[in-house]
Amino acid sequence: MIPSRQATWVAPGFRWFWGKAALGLFPPLWMSACFGQSELVRPHIPGYDSPDWEAQLRAALPKGAVWEYADVAFLIVALGAASYVAIRARSRTGLLVIAGLSLAWLGFWRQGCICPIGALQNVALTLADPSYFVPTVVVLLVVVPILFTLLCGRTFCAAVCPLGAFQELTAIAPVRIPRWVDESLGLFPYAFLGLAVMTTVCSGYFLICHYDPFVSFFRLGANASTWIFSIGVVLLGLVIARPYCRFLCPLGAIFRIVSPLSRWHLRIPPSECINCRLCEEVCPYNAIRRPEEGGWDGTSQKLPISNLHLVVACCGVVIAGVVSGLFLGPVTSRLDWRIQLAERVWLEESGQVVGTTDASDVFRKSGIPVSQLYEEAAKIEGRYRWGCLLVGLWFGGVMAAKVLQLSRSPHRREYEPERGKCYSCGRCFRFCPLEQVRLGLIDADSIRVYAKAAEKDKARPT
Repeated sequence: MIPSRQATWVAPGFRWFWGKAALGLFPPLWMSACFGQSELVRPHIPGYDSPDWEAQLRAALPKGAVWEYADVAFLIVALGAASYVAIRARSRTGLLVIAGLSLAWLGFWRQGCICPIGALQNVALTLADPSYFVPTVVVLLVVVPILFTLLCGRTFCAAVCPLGAFQELTAIAPVRIPRWVDESLGLFPYAFLGLAVMTTVCSGYFLICHYDPFVSFFRLGANASTWIFSIGVVLLGLVIARPYCRFLCPLGAIFRIVSPLSRWHLRIPPSECINCRLCEEVCPYNAIRRPEEGGWDGTSQKLPISNLHLVVACCGVVIAGVVSGLFLGPVTSRLDWRIQLAERVWLEESGQVVGTTDASDVFRKSGIPVSQLYEEAAKIEGRYRWGCLLVGLWFGGVMAAKVLQLSRSPHRREYEPERGKCYSCGRCFRFCPLEQVRLGLIDADSIRVYAKAAEKDKARPT
């Protein structure tokens, strides 16, 4: 998100503090402290002008410190407003208004850059590369939403994130997908988070930015393949609400870990729940949990598994994650331009391809020995092997934690949102009869009808 080697500098003590805090907040950044960044020096070649790949990125950045801190101020104010509207005012309309303002400011006006999702890569890179200094604004863009999530749940996702706001406003006719599908696809953000941190640390490749489906709309410009991907995600979001947030967003993976620890959180009823079941099927995110519900099929209390089988299952998924990471190393290393260049030069030198490319021509004119290129490529591929091993270990741990979560039987006395998955969007408010009473839309005596119906349904044998 930020061009490398920014001139903006963060004091060493401040940088050390937030670096340690980031390491503690999500484990994939641990690998940032393990891998340094080394690269071939780009030589100056007479008669050749290197393309300015970062010109478009710089154009999207806020100009001047005043505007940068204005973005942070807007973020804080919007987060405070969204938290109040979701938890105290309980207004779905208010959340949509804040979402529209955030989409206009952080999305189209600021062209989606810098965003807290992509800024994760800057934090990872500054921990891995001593010569890269992350601006204070970028650190705040990452830390502030996480702190608000610790306090109030995922109100950032509800109305402040421009990507989430875009999807929330375009989810016209969302349908619920089976819970087992939702839970399975919900593991992908954790893998994407690990891969994004790993590619950033190993080669400075910002994977999150390359798979941002909404920046094309914010900047009104992209290549054909990016437009196809972006339009496909938007069309999918018309019927499956927030597909990027639920199945790809790496920051959302962090929020799913942090949000269950939140001090306050959105509630479905404004007072004690009467268990009328009217809200049971209304959440398109499968984030509403029934009383005493604990299983992943929506009916059983927990997975039918013994403690011994549970230990074996957890060890098995961790080992599977590590083995998968070992095989991914050579594949993901090809994202690095030096690996691509070394492979191309080797193919040309061995006569397996005809002709040359601009990159290979420039390399030969630079005078750098081919052996040096191969040696550097081998080091990078080694880093990717170790990085993917750690990513596999991380993802295996996530899957083991999911097995443990599904094996426990939580005790709930009322319908409540699952804090890790709930986006605090307020869709469930209008289906609650207690909320209708609070708003004066129905008489308080009408609650007795719902309560009696709930008691009859509860007494019905299953």
